[in-house]
Amino acid sequence: MRKKKLALLLAALVAVPTLASTSASAATENYGQYSLMFEKSAGQYWAGQSAAGQWAWTPLSATESDISWGDPAAWPPKSAEHFIHDGDWILLDGYNDGAGRPLTQVQRVTSEKIGDASCANMTDLPSAGGRQHYVKWNIPTTGYCLDATGTIKPPNGSTTVKFRHLQKWLPPHPCSNPYYTGQTCITQFEQWWDDNQHPYSLQLSRTLEIARGLGMAFTNRTTVPLTWNADGRYYWHY
Repeated sequence: MRKKKLALLLAALVAVPTLASTSASAATENYGQYSLMFEKSAGQYWAGQSAAGQWAWTPLSATESDISWGDPAAWPPKSAEHFIHDGDWILLDGYNDGAGRPLTQVQRVTSEKIGDASCANMTDLPSAGGRQHYVKWNIPTTGYCLDATGTIKPPNGSTTVKFRHLQKWLPPHPCSNPYYTGQTCITQFEQWWDDNQHPYSLQLSRTLEIARGLGMAFTNRTTVPLTWNADGRYYWHY
């Protein structure tokens, strides 16, 4: 997989644990109410006085949806992430060359663990056909940690990228950004390592907020590969 393409996918990694869970019983809210992943929803986030990027969900069925991330001036992008709702989980299946297209990069985990919000008391997660447990569908009242390692390969297996994806998900809380006040958000902290055309190393570290009824990228506070902030400014349905 080309380095540029994986960089675009890393920019997209945003984003879900009933299996062995250390959290309290799930609240009545679900990830769909925050991400809007099963609606034709979209948004634009700004850094300073200009648009830094745009996202859009493309629902494919009652259980599958692609999300695209890219430059508003060059929309639609030629990349998307493919997610599946399977019972208590949202699973990450892989990546494609545009929403609704077949997978061109298949992501499969070799190890997954779940623990509390400080990433303590980690236990193994049973496999979901190798797909990554990305986030819990029902939102717990306490935070939790997910730690996945595995590979990303094209369908023909011609190349292999090794990765690690560490996430901490926090429960609903009041949130605001320069454009919206009085919102409710869930928080995703994530770090990503890979060996794509370079020694295996940390490539991304950031904290994101996802706002109920608005969608993705409400706030973005990135520290790796550089310090960078962006905030959701426009949200719409198409």
